[in-house]
Amino acid sequence: MVLLAAAVCTKAGKAIVSRQFVEMTRTRVEGLLAAFPKLMNTGKQHTFVETESVRYVYQPLEKLYMVLVTTKNSNILEDLETLRLFSRVIPEYCRVLEEGEVSDHCFDLIFAFDEIVALGYRENVNLAQIRTFTEMDSHEEKVFRAVRETQEREAKAEMRRKAKELQQARRDADRSGKKSPGFSGGFGSMSSSSNATIITDTLMEPEKPKASPVPARASGPSKALKLSARGKEVDDFVDKLKSEGQVIMPSSGKRPSEASKALPPPVNTESVHLRCEEKISLTCGRDGGLQNLEVLGMITLRVADDKNGRIRLTINNGDKKGVQLQTHPNVDKKLFTTDSVLGLKNPDKSFPLNNDVGVLKWRLQTTDETFIPLTINCWPSESATGCDVNIEYELQEEALELNDVVISIPIPSGVGAPVIGDLDGEYRHDSRRNVLEWCLPVVDVNNKTGSLEFSVAGQPNDFFPVNVSFVSKGNYCDITVAKVSQVDGEVPVRFSSETSFLVDKYEIL
Repeated sequence: MVLLAAAVCTKAGKAIVSRQFVEMTRTRVEGLLAAFPKLMNTGKQHTFVETESVRYVYQPLEKLYMVLVTTKNSNILEDLETLRLFSRVIPEYCRVLEEGEVSDHCFDLIFAFDEIVALGYRENVNLAQIRTFTEMDSHEEKVFRAVRETQEREAKAEMRRKAKELQQARRDADRSGKKSPGFSGGFGSMSSSSNATIITDTLMEPEKPKASPVPARASGPSKALKLSARGKEVDDFVDKLKSEGQVIMPSSGKRPSEASKALPPPVNTESVHLRCEEKISLTCGRDGGLQNLEVLGMITLRVADDKNGRIRLTINNGDKKGVQLQTHPNVDKKLFTTDSVLGLKNPDKSFPLNNDVGVLKWRLQTTDETFIPLTINCWPSESATGCDVNIEYELQEEALELNDVVISIPIPSGVGAPVIGDLDGEYRHDSRRNVLEWCLPVVDVNNKTGSLEFSVAGQPNDFFPVNVSFVSKGNYCDITVAKVSQVDGEVPVRFSSETSFLVDKYEIL
């Protein structure tokens, strides 16, 4: 035998997953793995170590080791090739290479290991074949299930039709005073009506009462809110998705992508509350060059107390990008132009109470590349097994702090999970949408650059367009409210404010 066992273990030699391909006791396997860390020679770049009886071939996986235990007379080159295949299988099932994640997917890994090695010898398979074999997706099984479900539906429909015929025959017999057909015989006529009742109750649903043309008072509970069969089918479909491991989000009237873009509202708000919101729409080329950048901003005022209705807002305009400003028609434009103060044309009037009023909006549109807040460089290059993709980001606007940054890269369908190399942050592979999401909690001046490398089958054009989403509590155009004061006497008024910078569209084509 060539390959004795394959295991994923910690650096201390603790086995997390171990698959034996020959008859070995658990004590012997644990002893071999426990002795493995003590035999490793530090400072050397060899990936194997030998004892008198076995050879260990290993590869580090962050905090873990992928270890193959082989006989000493096995071919070391074939062992290293097998080890590389084992190491590529693990990220297929484990998002992060940690002990808990490996333990959660231990059976998936064991099934995959069995496809690589059989009775100690390497099988001639690649990663795509292993994925196909472990999924065990059978077209014949799908056809068989579809045929069986069709037959069941037809049988139920036939059963309901027969039951209706029997019930109609029983009603006709009751009207004519004759015995119900099919139920009289050796047991006498007394059992006919009872038998008919039992059969019709079990074979069919009660017939729905016909609508009466004359309205009458309901004598029992109403059935007007009874769910239809279509709603039941939807529930059955949702239950089937849940059984397959899909997470079903409750409906809230807003798509998850839209909900994730919104910042939580402030907890404590004053009677005068200001909301400054900006949205960016950006399109870049994959080879560089800004096709379009548009930023739309607005300051919204909400007054909750009539005592603070007659107020003015002092604006601090530190913008150097050349935005176009526009005030509300009821705002005194001359006062804003000369003193950067927002006030009503008629100072005796008050702002509306408990209503969001947009008092100032601005717009910036440019094709100047220096205005891009976050640059994305995606560089796919073809290799022997598919494509090696390198993608990096760089924060250009160092004054911004971007939160919940998600960079979405399309993945070709049917090629499985990508093999991740160097990574800053975290990643998620959505196999249903065929998207690799690179997630970064914070991008700021202390974390202004980062990169991601992965390999997957495909062509360079398959990885575009790249989409970016983020939220920020900072302002892109430096326009803020510095002070709120009363019209009479310019007495300062306490106010609360919230600022948000959101993504409407951010694409690299």
